Amino acid sequence: MQQSRSLTKKSASNLALAFVLLPKCKRDAMTALYAFCRAVDDVADEETVAVETRREQLAAWREDIRRACGNTQPRFPTNQEFQPVIRHYRLPFELFDELIKGCEMDLNRQRYETHAELELYCHRVASVVGLLSIEIFGYKNPACRTYAVHLGKALQLTNILRDVRTDAQRGRIYLPLCELARFGVREDEILRWEYSDRFQKLAESVAERAGNFYRLARESLPVEDRRSMVAAELMGSVYWNLLRKLERRNFNVLGAQPTRLGKPEKMLLIFRTALRLVTGTAAPNYGTP
Repeated sequence: MQQSRSLTKKSASNLALAFVLLPKCKRDAMTALYAFCRAVDDVADEETVAVETRREQLAAWREDIRRACGNTQPRFPTNQEFQPVIRHYRLPFELFDELIKGCEMDLNRQRYETHAELELYCHRVASVVGLLSIEIFGYKNPACRTYAVHLGKALQLTNILRDVRTDAQRGRIYLPLCELARFGVREDEILRWEYSDRFQKLAESVAERAGNFYRLARESLPVEDRRSMVAAELMGSVYWNLLRKLERRNFNVLGAQPTRLGKPEKMLLIFRTALRLVTGTAAPNYGTP
């Protein structure tokens, strides 16, 4: 697991943060899954490399994870570490294929016309990770898959709102163009990081959709699986609080300083989520008005 742990530690992401509430065997499995996700995402985002070269690299990752899901030794060290996890939890190649398709969308396009197009992207790069993760967490009720899909979309939309400036620096605008038109926001305003009341209303509209996915996740999480989904619930809590923080700042996400949750805030959320696990508190602490 040396390669996987190195990638996870270097990223210092909120996803890696959630692993602290897992038993070691599942924590190691999630570390291997995260390392794969990080690796393919880094390929797609490496803009110093030509698009066609990145496309070929993603194709190589697709073929190598196909080998890892089958009975053939993969070539990449990350996948070699991951293969025992794939076999133990019976993770299907189809989900990895869908995830790589999401990464390929970042090579093919920099704009999304409609919410439906954006939600397909969110499903591939986030909900699919959730669907893989719940196989590792373990669940009893198949409705957990619906929960994973909704929560993944909520988290990704929150990411998109937080990272508008960072994405604009790469020439990318994930906010649907139909919403830009609805609120009278031009693409060049976002690319120049120009904040306005119109942009605030645009962001509020996207945040409302994210909030709806948090609510759907909250409502679809089966009671009998709340304990096993503790890491996912921590993720939901962290990103829900991030969304609320963006809201308090009127979604002024075009400035130089990105909105983040500080370490004390995250530690408090870990404590609260762990307390809910111990005490058996019923309701998730996100997705409420």
